[in-house]
Amino acid sequence: MFEAPIPGASLTLEPKNASYERPPEITDPEDALVYHLDKLTDERRIKAATLLMEDGLDIRTLTEGILRKGVYDGIHSIDVSLIIAPAIHEYLKTTADMIGIDYKEGFETDEQDMDLDYEINQRAARKALAKAKATPMEAPEVVEDFEEEEEMVEAPKGLMARRSV
Repeated sequence: MFEAPIPGASLTLEPKNASYERPPEITDPEDALVYHLDKLTDERRIKAATLLMEDGLDIRTLTEGILRKGVYDGIHSIDVSLIIAPAIHEYLKTTADMIGIDYKEGFETDEQDMDLDYEINQRAARKALAKAKATPMEAPEVVEDFEEEEEMVEAPKGLMARRSV
């Protein structure tokens, strides 16, 4: 709890000290794509990626994480990562298909979740309707001998009360 940085500490550091604050090492999107695909062919890295997909991490989030790391390390810029993102996504998707992993892409609106929400709302509406039918509403009492009563209105009192003259 007490190991957090002091507010404003980042303003005291030397500018362009972080790798992402300097010009990127790779500016060509094709070279950046080759860099990432070389990294992803490493057995250890692709095994970690497939384990994350098996655990439910969608491919879109995994791709964004890989590319964000490239930007953080100063390998390429954000613009380049936006350009190569579809190719990295497709590579991970193809790899997951070849291995036989069930995965989520991360782009689709999950129709099953939408159907589940609809079903939950429909059940709640049915319960409310059944409850309303089960407990009949009581009709208001009708007063046959209705006589108007004149209410006595008490005059305002105090210093601020207005007097009619």
